[in-house]
Amino acid sequence: MAGPIPTLGNPKNTIEILNKYRFVFQKKYGQNFLIDPHVLDKIIKAADITDQDYVVEIGPGIGTMTQYLASAAAGVTAIEIDRALIPILQDTLQGYNNVDIINEDVLKVDLKELADKKNNGRPIKVVANLPYYITTPIIMGLFEKHVPVSGITVMVQKEVAERMQAGPGTKDYGALSLAVQYYAQPYIAAYVPPNCFMPRPGVGSAVIRLNVYEQPPMQAEDEALLFAIIRASFNQRRKTLQNGLSHVPELGISKELTVRILEEMGLSASIRGEALTLEQFVTFTNLYIRCLKTARKV
Repeated sequence: MAGPIPTLGNPKNTIEILNKYRFVFQKKYGQNFLIDPHVLDKIIKAADITDQDYVVEIGPGIGTMTQYLASAAAGVTAIEIDRALIPILQDTLQGYNNVDIINEDVLKVDLKELADKKNNGRPIKVVANLPYYITTPIIMGLFEKHVPVSGITVMVQKEVAERMQAGPGTKDYGALSLAVQYYAQPYIAAYVPPNCFMPRPGVGSAVIRLNVYEQPPMQAEDEALLFAIIRASFNQRRKTLQNGLSHVPELGISKELTVRILEEMGLSASIRGEALTLEQFVTFTNLYIRCLKTARKV
């Protein structure tokens, strides 16, 4: 144990610390604090935190999860945007000598530099309780900036978690599913009802673990182009792929070229983007790049 036994996580202690500092919840930050020790234990288990791990926690709130992380990990950096929470964190985490607190918007923090500095460039683990509006930018930022991360364990809105692990042909399948699954293997570790939070959110939540690949099993020659094609394919998901892509002029993919590539892949010209697997999107992107290179040589 790197510090004292966690004291937060039950409603009584949470209310006491909030009252002590006369804390006012900020709706703009999507603040909902966990008040169920069983759920906290599930997150630690899902995150597979050991005393060899360095953890970055995004949105520590009053330090509830941070106490659990600090007791299990070698070290923790907690990044909190709300300045009003900093004195509370300094209070609730004062018994732990392996925690750093950063008062900053995580989207403005160079997490790659932080990992290099705190963990000598070795992969870190990320744990977070994320409001809906910021889930995608944070997770995609970790992937696209190639922050050395071995695992990401996040509490998110139930529907978002289901979208991350959805497969082709399902209603939840979309650009987020493909982006996450390109970089990581997702699985939902637990569903969490609203009564486990203070204040109670209006929707259910889920803990999802993303096991990050060292190298994506399928590699696009141009990742930015891959995701641009994926986004265009789902902008109007009822459209065929050829219509969806042709309506995004900056891609420069004509209907005729789309049909030609699809034929080469053995797919119907009338297929919709929502029916393509991740592997097929990667293949389509790489074939399109090959077509561009061939055209330049002519």
